[in-house]
Amino acid sequence: MTASYLYASTRTPFGRFGGAYADVRPDDLAATALRGVLAQAPELDPADVGEVVWGDANGAGEDNRNVGRMAVLLAGLPVSVPATTVNRLCGSGLDAAMMATRTIETGDADVVVAGGVESMTRAPWVLPKPRRAFPPEDLVAVSTTLGWRLVNPAMPTAWTVSLGEGNEQLQERFSISRERQDAFAARSHQLADSAWTEGFYDDIVVRVPGTDLARDESIRPGSTPQVLAGLRPAFRPDGTITAGNASPLSDGASAVLLGSRAAADTIGLDPLVRIAGRGTAALEPPAFGYAPVAAADQALRRAGIGWGEVGAVELNEAFAVQSLACVDAWGIDPDIVNTRGGAIAVGHPLGASGGRILGTLAKVLIERGERWGVAAICIGVGQGLAVVAENVAPTQGRRW
Repeated sequence: MTASYLYASTRTPFGRFGGAYADVRPDDLAATALRGVLAQAPELDPADVGEVVWGDANGAGEDNRNVGRMAVLLAGLPVSVPATTVNRLCGSGLDAAMMATRTIETGDADVVVAGGVESMTRAPWVLPKPRRAFPPEDLVAVSTTLGWRLVNPAMPTAWTVSLGEGNEQLQERFSISRERQDAFAARSHQLADSAWTEGFYDDIVVRVPGTDLARDESIRPGSTPQVLAGLRPAFRPDGTITAGNASPLSDGASAVLLGSRAAADTIGLDPLVRIAGRGTAALEPPAFGYAPVAAADQALRRAGIGWGEVGAVELNEAFAVQSLACVDAWGIDPDIVNTRGGAIAVGHPLGASGGRILGTLAKVLIERGERWGVAAICIGVGQGLAVVAENVAPTQGRRW
């Protein structure tokens, strides 16, 4: 089997719920990211893309079921380029990238684009079909923005608690204080603001046509633990999770260009990182925030390295409490985690976050001169994914 490599990445700035992208369809966001990542490889003939794999946690509305194929068509790629859409909820974008790497490693394609998109703003309400025509009772429209919906009554109620309640349970399990959560969240905002100010994101972000959003819309540079301490708990009257130490509802898209080593000439770029290991884990649904622990450990074993060799971690910050629980479990230096900000600050458009953390990890590894890195993400209903990446960028003439 051959190896798979990341050659380029891009994403849109992430917009807040009801914000800059309120009038932008998710398929247009996806097409923007797809065009953006291909623009980083101007020598690549789009007809040589063997597959597009796209992540999307919501296919119920303008995503039009297979938003990956919609993105291919809207982006103007040849109609001969196939595309599929995968749904692993919050992990959809990283799952898409993992599937793309397997496609390359098995020799089914040399060049694959993976990515993801979410418009949580434009996610529709769904109306269950009645069992008979003209029902006399009320019918309830259910939001598809986030969380459980139309739950099977056979599902244990202990499993179907809200995402926030599940993380309050995680907080109780590991005794992670409100103060630690607020400090972690403030750090995320401060690092994300610094990253944008220093130009870190300038060459891996593509603007969405027809909008004025130039950077992530949810970043609050003035965030401090003291400011965040004043926010009310969101899920329990006496809880620790607030709107300030959890990721916001968001809109956006991301994409990564992947290929075999032999595809470098076709792509016209040197590879940046090698995908060295992948991990998937599952546990009881309410504890989903802790699932990246086992997923990352598995990915490291498959890469043949240990945590002591890892120099950078991109962990999607669904909630500060679950991020801290994972970092504590791994026993790693918190200073190597999300050094350019995380989802609490930049946002978490579900299907797009996996591509964001993988692309950001590649650039951080190169910027810091580190060899090994981990991208990990928690997933609702009790799952986690992780990827180990090895920095292989040439030391001379590299893009970053």
